[in-house]
Amino acid sequence: MAVTKKAEGVGKEKKKGGFRETLLLLVLGIGLALLLQAFVVGSFYIPSVSMENTLLVNDRVFVNKLAGKPERGDIVVFKGWNGEDTIKRVIGVGGDKVVCCDSKKRISVNGTPLDETSYLYPGDYASDDKFNITVPAGKLWLMGDHRSASADSRAHMDEPGKGFISEEAVVGKAVVRYWPLSRGYLFSRPDIFDKVK
Repeated sequence: MAVTKKAEGVGKEKKKGGFRETLLLLVLGIGLALLLQAFVVGSFYIPSVSMENTLLVNDRVFVNKLAGKPERGDIVVFKGWNGEDTIKRVIGVGGDKVVCCDSKKRISVNGTPLDETSYLYPGDYASDDKFNITVPAGKLWLMGDHRSASADSRAHMDEPGKGFISEEAVVGKAVVRYWPLSRGYLFSRPDIFDKVK
């Protein structure tokens, strides 16, 4: 009889220990997820049509917060002109001369015309606004893929910042569209930007 009571006591201790371990693992898991969300990977939803058809309203993307310095062609989330999270494509980086448009209605970067048909909204064009700017060091020139429906750098040229966004305002680089599942897609820089010197 004494052996049975001892065995029952050991069983209760094991149950308590198992519960504590499970609770500890759960707390550690939540803590790790929060750290990843804060410093490594963020999830963002798309609220507008400015990046169609690359990104549609209510699409969701994962953003790599440790991707390093933004490059031409990257899709980035940044603290926008109104202080809210905004998503656009990097067209020009510090030192770039960005001009719109040539005789074929293309934007050029440092004299290299961009064939943007792979990501521009179907039937859209590079820009209806003409501009000739040089991007200051540490700044970015950003545009939406649905140019006729995007309030991007062009829409803020008359403001004190002249439409440029600081590299420091970038939250991260969009790496994958994960929702809806049927539109899952891994982003890469368009090859056209490799030609820009």
